[in-house]
This record gives sequence, structure tokens and C-alpha cells, in this order.
Amino acid sequence: MSQSEVVTVRLTSELKAKLDSLSASTQRSKSWLAAEAIAQYVEQEAWQIEGIESAVVLADSPDAQWIEGAAVEAWLDSWGTDSEPSAPCA
Repeated sequence: MSQSEVVTVRLTSELKAKLDSLSASTQRSKSWLAAEAIAQYVEQEAWQIEGIESAVVLADSPDAQWIEGAAVEAWLDSWGTDSEPSAPCA
């Protein structure tokens, strides 16, 4: 089992009450619930940041292809109409 460290967190009274209630309902400690919530949040944010950083690398690469925003808007506005063109290309 990995070692853990203590972190202090300030919560609003309302959130603390909800945490107390959830702890009682699930028979889990408030500490366990908080650690789980933080772990899930950190994983989600890390996933998003990795995606953004990958997109920036691609956008900065010489292989990046760009389409004018107006062309994309016009294409999206045409969806569901009889005059829907093909997707714009670079």
C-alpha cells in the first residue's frame, strides 16, 4: 500500500453537510470520499490537458491544415438543408 499524506481542505458549510450525509449513506469515511473525488478530478483534468497539449503540438507542426472559420460556419449552417455541400477541406 502506498503512503498517504495529509491535505487540509476548506469546504462551505453546505458542501460539508453533503459530504457528511454521503459518508453516512455509503459507510465510507469523509477522507476516503474526498480522496476518491480528488483522484477522479485529477485524472480527468490530466486527460484534458494532455489532449490540449497534443492539439497545440499538431497545430504548431508544419503538417497542420487550417480551414477558415467562415467556411466551417457556412457548412454547419447548411446541415439538414437540400443544399448541404461537402465538408470544407484545407
